[in-house]
Amino acid sequence: MFDKAARKIIDPPLNMVGRFLAGAGVSADLVTACGFAVGLAALPLIAAQLYGWGLAAILANRVFDGIDGAVARHSQVTDFGGYLDIVCDFIFYAAVPVGFALAVPDVNALAAIVLVFSFVGTGSSFLGFAIVAAKRGIGTRVRGPKSFFYLGGLTEGSETIAFFVAICLWPGAFVPLALVFSGFAWITVISRIAMAWSTFGSENDEH
Repeated sequence: MFDKAARKIIDPPLNMVGRFLAGAGVSADLVTACGFAVGLAALPLIAAQLYGWGLAAILANRVFDGIDGAVARHSQVTDFGGYLDIVCDFIFYAAVPVGFALAVPDVNALAAIVLVFSFVGTGSSFLGFAIVAAKRGIGTRVRGPKSFFYLGGLTEGSETIAFFVAICLWPGAFVPLALVFSGFAWITVISRIAMAWSTFGSENDEH
């Protein structure tokens, strides 16, 4: 929901870094892989209840995620790069609640399962729309140049990171925060399905 506004603030410094790294011959895929490795470190750190360090890994991952796109824009945007970026993002998003489930399993496990379940919904509704949009030649540059169609919603990247920050700062509130965020995530899923119906559903395509 806030991603478009956030881009106006974060894009200029990210583009400066991306231009420098691209000029130095650093590939966007390498930045993606490094960011993914740093982000996955959040899982064992949170599981060990080192929430501050876990938060640092989460924020570092998001910085890398912004830089890899900037590097690609100043070198070459590729289909594989877009694929690698989104796969790493969704695995990273799921890793954070798994860390909380392992940290205090008797308290957090059920809420973490519900949260991962909601992530499956948001991820599949996002990618499903992108696949059909690509098939029909539908594109958008609202969120800048992308490898495929980015469909918005109530819980986008900015909201998810704000949620991750909150649960790392107040880990004792993980259960209620996770359940509330999961509810908002399902609103996003429903809105995306409605958008898909209004965009694709009126045509009598063969499936």
